[in-house]
Amino acid sequence: MTSRLSMRLLTATAPSRLLSPSAATPLVASATARYCAQRRTYSSEEDAPPPPLLVKLRGDLKTAMKAKDKNRLTVLRSIMAATLNASKTANPVNTNAKVVALLRKTAKSSQDAVAEFRQAGREDLAEQEENQIKILEEYADSGGVKIDPAEVEAVAKEVLAKLKEERGGATVKAGDVIKVLVAPGGPLDGKDIDRAEMARTVKNLVA
Repeated sequence: MTSRLSMRLLTATAPSRLLSPSAATPLVASATARYCAQRRTYSSEEDAPPPPLLVKLRGDLKTAMKAKDKNRLTVLRSIMAATLNASKTANPVNTNAKVVALLRKTAKSSQDAVAEFRQAGREDLAEQEENQIKILEEYADSGGVKIDPAEVEAVAKEVLAKLKEERGGATVKAGDVIKVLVAPGGPLDGKDIDRAEMARTVKNLVA
């Protein structure tokens, strides 16, 4: 029975067909122009250098192959396959934060598999998954985007104070603070945080 981890890959999105420009109506021509612009954007993203963490994973894959480290090989091959599939979509894994998010997601899936294997009496496979989880967490923690819970609380306090000031001291809901924290460009955007823990922290602050 093969490891479930190697089967969890991201689904690639197939590219759309383009109509012949000579047969295109103004509406279709406009859509075609937008498509071409998007393709140019994807191309420029593909030309951009890979994130440092992904470079490290690729290097470690070669090392693991030489060392015949089965668990690390399984993990790294799975992550490489997932990033390759994602590179064919509009959401490539092109930052350390996205690599870490993929690692965390894969680790969560493996944690679910551990419980299933133990229910089925397959302790050997459960232990294998646990070893792979340790490797995933090791890489995720080295991504440079993890924020200490104390820092999350400090940032949340600043956002809460600012919102209260903007609203003339009116009550601010936890959801309002969280939206600001994780919004694109927000203080916690792209950071490796425990969302559930962050939500509890914010709720305690607004209580």
